[in-house]
Amino acid sequence: MQGNDTAERWTRAPDKGTGPGRVGVTVISLAGLLAIWIVAAALTADPQILPQPWDLVQPFAQALASGELLYHLGWTLSRVLWSFALAMSLGIALGLAMGRYEALNRWLDPWLVVFLNLPALVLIVLCYLWIGLTEAAAIAAVTLNKIPNVATVIREGARALDPGLDDMAQVYRMRRWTQMRHVVLPQLAPFITAAARSGVAVIWKIVLVVEFLGRSNGVGFQIHLYFQLFDVGMVLVYAFSFIAVMLAVEWLVLQPWERRVRRWRD
Repeated sequence: MQGNDTAERWTRAPDKGTGPGRVGVTVISLAGLLAIWIVAAALTADPQILPQPWDLVQPFAQALASGELLYHLGWTLSRVLWSFALAMSLGIALGLAMGRYEALNRWLDPWLVVFLNLPALVLIVLCYLWIGLTEAAAIAAVTLNKIPNVATVIREGARALDPGLDDMAQVYRMRRWTQMRHVVLPQLAPFITAAARSGVAVIWKIVLVVEFLGRSNGVGFQIHLYFQLFDVGMVLVYAFSFIAVMLAVEWLVLQPWERRVRRWRD
């Protein structure tokens, strides 16, 4: 009996009611990061190198009141959304095709390996040289950088599809779109979620580089401007402003979507 009790304690599910909870852990973790920043700024003792967090309040308020911050945030966010939509749609289509058709995968796999290992900076520069310093070149550069990553993740998901469900769809003579919607996409949902979460994190960083090199607006352009002026405070204001936007997307959109996709596992 004692052995059974011990085994039950080890296998019992953890009590979800104990501990600070998901929000509490996030707040405590961010507070720890803020404390490290405060200590590092105090040790540096030079606001020109690393200002204290409260030293950014006034420049942030000024940039927000002038409308400049929202203007550049809007441009960067629009580029992120366009690049994300194109990279996800094209990457999902390519990855699904490569995962379902082995002959196609053999032909396109070398291309995928090449583009996976091609530095983002090279693609950005080539797009600007070939297309010009235009909005189309900026979005194309970001999209081309992300498509191989999405395709790789989705290809592995397509290879893991249950063939029995495909046979069932054929028996019931499902239309191709109906089979895609009710059979294929639900199985791919965890892989699409993983690609989306990593995609957002990578795409907005590449967008900043694109703006840094060849655009006249956006957060990356402003960071380039204040880098030339050696204004660390304004660089941090623009950087953390956009980080806050992307964290809101992560917490309010992507994480709830991921929990919804995984709820059948629980």
